[in-house]
Amino acid sequence: MVESMTTKATRAVGVDIGGTGIKGALVDLEGGSLLSERVKVATPAGAEPDDVLAAVQTVLDTLGVTDADIPLGVAFPAIVKHGRTLSAANVADTWVGFEAEKFFEDGLGREIHFANDADFAGVAEAEYGAARDVDGLVLLTTLGTGIGTALLHDGVLIPNSELGHLQRANKSSDFEHWAAYSAVEREQLSWHKWARRLQRYYSHLEFVLSPDLFIVGGGVSKHSEHFLPLLDLQTPIVPAVHRNNAGIIGAAALALAHDGGTDASAAAGDLVAETD
Repeated sequence: MVESMTTKATRAVGVDIGGTGIKGALVDLEGGSLLSERVKVATPAGAEPDDVLAAVQTVLDTLGVTDADIPLGVAFPAIVKHGRTLSAANVADTWVGFEAEKFFEDGLGREIHFANDADFAGVAEAEYGAARDVDGLVLLTTLGTGIGTALLHDGVLIPNSELGHLQRANKSSDFEHWAAYSAVEREQLSWHKWARRLQRYYSHLEFVLSPDLFIVGGGVSKHSEHFLPLLDLQTPIVPAVHRNNAGIIGAAALALAHDGGTDASAAAGDLVAETD
């Protein structure tokens, strides 16, 4: 049982909703590590709200989390402000302008902390990973079904950056469609061919933002030796420490900051500032 693993004050549950999978785990908030096996289910076809809610409940049931006193953070692939999802990346258009946080709280029968998935991953890396104690501007990118981004300046999150949706010059598609890891699977790209696309993307980000560090997250980061050495950048670029678990860990870490009324971005900024 999860009750015996650690005290309530040092643990929380993180659930990370993605375009292809929904995963969750119990997290140790002192060290930013998983206390349970990671549970993953497929994102329902179409990713409509009721179906996604049911999948999240399945993850919680599988984890054996029935105590509503255990903080719960839910990461979602959209712009999130004041509990509303304002975009729909790789999920149904129904989510645009949707009162998502309230929907999940009503459906799960408990309070949650709800924010953008890449922002949660950025906070995880700032608290427990590659961005910890890094000054200046850090940009985390998650390469998966899409491209999520999190901007951190001196450890403070700047939420909802959505830099995967930067438009390519003279092209009809954005960088996300062209350079996400899903493009590798869709077009059967080699590491070298994909790296050429990533070079264009990161060079553009480097020119526009002049960051001090790039961090690459998402499941493919565990294979970073195949593509990161192929990039030629002025900015250091490293794999995320927590890889595909960063969204889970960040969601759990910020769950304790949820006060029932503040939006996700304010809570994220407050937590990072308090732990500097």
